[in-house]
Amino acid sequence: MKTLIAIPARYASARYPGKPLAVLRGPDGEKTLIRRSWEAATAVQGIDRIVVATDDSRIADHASAFGAEVVMTSSDARNGTERCAEVAAILPGYDIIVNLQGDAPLTPAWFVQDLLAGLTGDPQADIATPVLRCDGRAVAGFLADRRAGRVGGTTAVFGAGGRALYFSKEVIPYTGRDYSPDEQTPVFHHVGVYAYRPAALAAYPAWPIGPLETLEGLEQLRFLENGRNVLCVEVQARGRAFWELNNPSDVPVIEAMLAAARP
Repeated sequence: MKTLIAIPARYASARYPGKPLAVLRGPDGEKTLIRRSWEAATAVQGIDRIVVATDDSRIADHASAFGAEVVMTSSDARNGTERCAEVAAILPGYDIIVNLQGDAPLTPAWFVQDLLAGLTGDPQADIATPVLRCDGRAVAGFLADRRAGRVGGTTAVFGAGGRALYFSKEVIPYTGRDYSPDEQTPVFHHVGVYAYRPAALAAYPAWPIGPLETLEGLEQLRFLENGRNVLCVEVQARGRAFWELNNPSDVPVIEAMLAAARP
């Protein structure tokens, strides 16, 4: 199967303007968020093409300078999935399009590889996305973000066969108890990566934004609101910490994780 990774990146983020060009320090020096996300994509095996998708010349020029292929998309894209749909229309002929969002530089290669295996093994799934079981430390971090009014990680609930039931910026399901830092919990962190079949991705931009997507601000809910099968693929951390850059306060958190990351 021919597989394309698109890395959507926009400058005009409401919570963090210019986020793709934010600089993150790591053991390999200072690199921008978009460069680290691109490097994460290049570590995935069996990918035919990787592109940065943006509507901003500053991001495009920077990405081209470090060697990435850039696809210019319109400023009309309301989220990364719509931007990936534009890429798929510009670059047809791929069996799977992966959306590796530009704010997830800690995404291990095996997350994407397991995701692709899950989608190819389930012909009824329209899209697939990874989920990571949270320990008590991660759940406490999510709850602390919510108490402070910050948008932290997204959680997912799913049923038989990994079929997604819902995604939320709240911590779901409700458990009514505290966990020790290393204790495994029934809460799953949704990892912001998607693998789409071309037909589902092509249909997405024409669907109206529904009430759940509006309330949560989560693009994947549009698939659920339109009756599409979303497969949640559980992935394993293998000792690696995972976090997305959602707010400026996440920069030192991710820098610490970069410093501690094992190959």
